[in-house]
Amino acid sequence: MDKKATKFLQTLLTTPSPSGHEWTIQRTWLDFVKKFADDVQTDIMGNGIGVLHPDAPFKVVLAGHCDEIGFIINDIDDRGYLSFSKVGGISPKIAPGMRMNVLGFNGPITGVVGARAEHHGGLEDEIKFEQLYIDCGATSKEEMEEHVQIGDFAVYHRDPSFLLNDRISARGLDNRTGAFIVAEVLRRLAKKRPSPNVGVYAVSTVSEEIGLHGAYAAGAGIQPDMALVCDVTFATDHPGVDPKKHGKCKLDGGPVLAKGSPINPIINKRLEASAKALKMSLQYELTPSSTGTDGDRIRFTGAGVPIALVSLPIRYMHSPVETASLKDLDEEIKLICHMLRQLEGDEDLRPITP
Repeated sequence: MDKKATKFLQTLLTTPSPSGHEWTIQRTWLDFVKKFADDVQTDIMGNGIGVLHPDAPFKVVLAGHCDEIGFIINDIDDRGYLSFSKVGGISPKIAPGMRMNVLGFNGPITGVVGARAEHHGGLEDEIKFEQLYIDCGATSKEEMEEHVQIGDFAVYHRDPSFLLNDRISARGLDNRTGAFIVAEVLRRLAKKRPSPNVGVYAVSTVSEEIGLHGAYAAGAGIQPDMALVCDVTFATDHPGVDPKKHGKCKLDGGPVLAKGSPINPIINKRLEASAKALKMSLQYELTPSSTGTDGDRIRFTGAGVPIALVSLPIRYMHSPVETASLKDLDEEIKLICHMLRQLEGDEDLRPITP
């Protein structure tokens, strides 16, 4: 990737975007996309949309959600400590001892999740969110209420790190990488465009982690002829994971295509043909009944939308140290760009015809 793309990725990864608080990252995303898109749009749910060929009869949605898992403040005690609940599928086991970025109504403030010293009994064997609290340094409830109110959000205070072999570790790779990928695909397509009969709608969707809310609005509003969902999937190439049980998927192994009932086989064949033309390796995952992604809502909009799921393999999902390969990320972008440039806008994606 070039420096401009890498800088944009880093900006997204350092912008807090818990589900329900995506507006700052969406503004950043839209400001980037409007430099090369023919049109930019938003909708009532808060999705950001960049379009090439908005008048084209054949519409393709590229969906990547911008929200990350996080926390929401549910109480402030008399001494100024904050209690919190989870937003999305996040484990309490990781939280003790972590720094927090509390998104207060007057701006973000730093806090830490208290971890009881071993001298005082240490942590409980089974940790629950009800046992945890955030210490921002306040000495009273009144002082804390000058900065934070019930319902404010928080995320781990964790900046991206670049590791050996062109790998990146950060919180929220799931799935701000997806929002990045669909924007970068649009940027590259703007330089070498697909058929004018093909309208490409890159969508940075909201609230995927808490119910795929933005995806439904995007599908219903755009009414696409097909959709490619860009999300992440589980790499199984690290200690403690059994590939025989969870499937073989590794970093630097290439983009991951889903196979199963929700997936349109014709779109998958086109992606495979593009991978072959690019001499690119692919990996596969099984989604027999549902994908657990935005695709599950988009495909049920209108008269039905054929979908494919292209995923970035990551390690340590839903932790503050999610880890991915920038090589895989760049290859996914190239794969999608190549496939979209092959479309003519008259494709019949029905799995079976009369």
